[in-house]
Amino acid sequence: MKILLLEDEYALRITIKELLEDNGYVVDDYSNGDEAFDAVYYNSYDLLLLDVNVPGMSGFELLEEIRKSDSQIPAIFITSFTEIDNLEKGYNVGCCDYIKKPFDLVELRVRVATALKNVMPQSTNDIILLALGYEYDAKNFSLKHNEQDIQLSKTEKMILDLFVKHKNQVVSPDMIRDYVWDDYVDPANIRVQINNLRKKLDKNLIVNIRGVGYKLET
Repeated sequence: MKILLLEDEYALRITIKELLEDNGYVVDDYSNGDEAFDAVYYNSYDLLLLDVNVPGMSGFELLEEIRKSDSQIPAIFITSFTEIDNLEKGYNVGCCDYIKKPFDLVELRVRVATALKNVMPQSTNDIILLALGYEYDAKNFSLKHNEQDIQLSKTEKMILDLFVKHKNQVVSPDMIRDYVWDDYVDPANIRVQINNLRKKLDKNLIVNIRGVGYKLET
């Protein structure tokens, strides 16, 4: 699981990063909201941990902009604010939880684990309806078109899973590389795998955004 951490207090940011990495998470940490916002669009994250009062774009502003693109990445606000209006604002812009400073690191770890349980839909909501008659089963990583199963390789399933998590958003080749291989891979191989997947689908389901990446249309 990959987490974006936005926190401008250096000591706290490093402490949180080390805690999460010790628990097996991959963490990209930022102290500036503008840099964190850019990172969201060029990387694939399973959770956002956002301080509210940071240089550049605030945590509230960052999440509000991300939600405009229909992204459902779970987000937890880390803040010293205690006013009820700020709590309401955080939930209104789309956070799933709040943790107030100062906090115990065990509490943070539990809240992170709880939020990540809901990264993908559960139970009856495992079936995600896509465009053009496609249905994606998030639990089994399988795809149907008009009730007919579509056979996908393991790599194709992982690429499709990433597209579904970022439906209606541009997915860059770097995001695909990090999610599927988590290591260096020849860019030509990435293109081949995507083309193989697209050949099994309607040509209008996954569109090529020239010079930027690809987008799953829903």
